[in-house]
Amino acid sequence: MDLQLTGKRAIVTGGSRGIGKAVARTLAAEGCDVAIVARTAADLEATAAELRAATGRTIVPIPADTGDDESVRAMVATATEALGGVDVLVNSAAKPLGQAPPPKLADVTAELFWDDMNVKVLGYLRCAQAVAPGMIAQGWGRIINISGLGARSTGAVIGSMRNVAVAAMTKNLADELGPHGINVTVVHPGLTRTEATPGVVARLAAARGISEEEAERSLVRNSIHRLVDASEVADVVAFLASPRSISITGDAIACGGGTPGVIHY
Repeated sequence: MDLQLTGKRAIVTGGSRGIGKAVARTLAAEGCDVAIVARTAADLEATAAELRAATGRTIVPIPADTGDDESVRAMVATATEALGGVDVLVNSAAKPLGQAPPPKLADVTAELFWDDMNVKVLGYLRCAQAVAPGMIAQGWGRIINISGLGARSTGAVIGSMRNVAVAAMTKNLADELGPHGINVTVVHPGLTRTEATPGVVARLAAARGISEEEAERSLVRNSIHRLVDASEVADVVAFLASPRSISITGDAIACGGGTPGVIHY
């Protein structure tokens, strides 16, 4: 299937590693020119060089902090100038979860809460606000928010709250922007294999005195009995970013390999 993405222009936040990097690679492979955004310039430059070599597309590294209003506005202005416009925004910049035990109730502080919510929830909102005028003017756009299956389960109070907030924001933006040709969706990955996974597995194996294979198996709680790879999440995001996704907006797409015993409808 031709996703009709050739020549589209995308911003991917959190694009220097993890799911964001995988999304940027897949969009570029499908013909997009991509601005990748993260806070560390050196990581961005390395990723941009890697993706240019792999895809042959224009990859623009833009250091920015999605937790800061002015930084986001400047980033979108830079991306718009460099790419000639913005057709797709993928919000993926967030504090990582799943690499360490989340804080228990007694350890949750206002500082932890607001730091997390500012980067992910308000950060996503800032980026959407900054790209929306251009998308409205051209009459077309796609905004995909990477959230997480913590929106549907307990275990990390801040993680669940931020992911539910992203889902609520997504539906509100979809209703408002839909008449302007802009689809807004939220993707909920589960535990996903990224470049950070080997370190997580090694630490777990050492702590429990088991093999790394056993440690990884113990992390998997889905219907396909293996970790979903970041590239597989990126495949779903690429479809949602494409003109072919016109029938999907305001909705959540789970990408965790299936949750046994639970029905969502």
